[in-house]
Amino acid sequence: MGLGKLRQSLTAREIFGLVQEDLKRVEEQITLESVGSVDAVTAIARHLHESGGKRIRPILLLLACRLFREPGTAAIRLAAVVEMIHAATLVHDDVIDGATTRRGRPSTNALWGNQTSVLAGDWLYMQAFQMALGERNFHILDVLIALTQMMVEGELVQLERLRRVDVSEADYMELVDRKTASLFSACARLGAVTGGAGDEAEQRLADFAWNLGMAFQLVDDILDFTSRETVLGKPVGNDLREGKVTLPLIYALDGASPEDRRMVECVISAGNYSRVTLAQILDLIERHRGFDRARDRANQFADKARKLITSFPESPSQKALLSVTELVTEREY
Repeated sequence: MGLGKLRQSLTAREIFGLVQEDLKRVEEQITLESVGSVDAVTAIARHLHESGGKRIRPILLLLACRLFREPGTAAIRLAAVVEMIHAATLVHDDVIDGATTRRGRPSTNALWGNQTSVLAGDWLYMQAFQMALGERNFHILDVLIALTQMMVEGELVQLERLRRVDVSEADYMELVDRKTASLFSACARLGAVTGGAGDEAEQRLADFAWNLGMAFQLVDDILDFTSRETVLGKPVGNDLREGKVTLPLIYALDGASPEDRRMVECVISAGNYSRVTLAQILDLIERHRGFDRARDRANQFADKARKLITSFPESPSQKALLSVTELVTEREY
């Protein structure tokens, strides 16, 4: 293990150590609130919960809160809320994409079918909002309602652009803003609210997490091509197989020949790599520096996030949030 990876793993343990006890309470809250009066809902919620995940969204909320005070009941509850909203979006995404795996396990739609999965996703959304309503705070509800609208609109926009090769960088950034960065931003904002931060600090944290979320998704889209299935928990090159043209390929297509564009169109129309191999697509992206340019763009967003978080007084939580920006850009899954 190189020094960079050793430093990364130590930083990850340090971050997790700060919120470990908080996360245990969050997990307990999710387990408690994921029991429905219909067996299928409970089973799907349990399946999602047991699938794990990075828990970066509740961690963001908890660390943002810790910049100002120890997380109380409200912070724990809202950390569970954002994770349940995230889970609901994954259920709906898998149905829309026709995905069969998620985090190395069968997706909910593969096990329970599309109709049951969609309804279970709806139930998770409503349960999350019912939990948030318990705070009796209109500002919190405003944040969550605006977030949900952004994410649903993002999914609709993505459907409109699916299976198209003429997606621009601006089109792509709009999708990342709506589907990923907005949720990161809301998490940090809710952490600030539960920590008792003022309006200016809340906005700065929201901006920090927005830039972090942009970097996170760009790295995700690079890893979709460059990682391994055992690491990703889903097939490599899956985005293009599903008709999604992401930033590395957008950059590559900038200077691509008509033959190169036809290769991409062939994968999209077939929905597989039977006629054009993944290796050919990777070569196309490498030849046109698509991965390098996408990494540079991710680092630009991460740099903005670092500048924003360093404007807060130094503390264990501030250092942890600063380290998160490194983890996001250096991760392998």
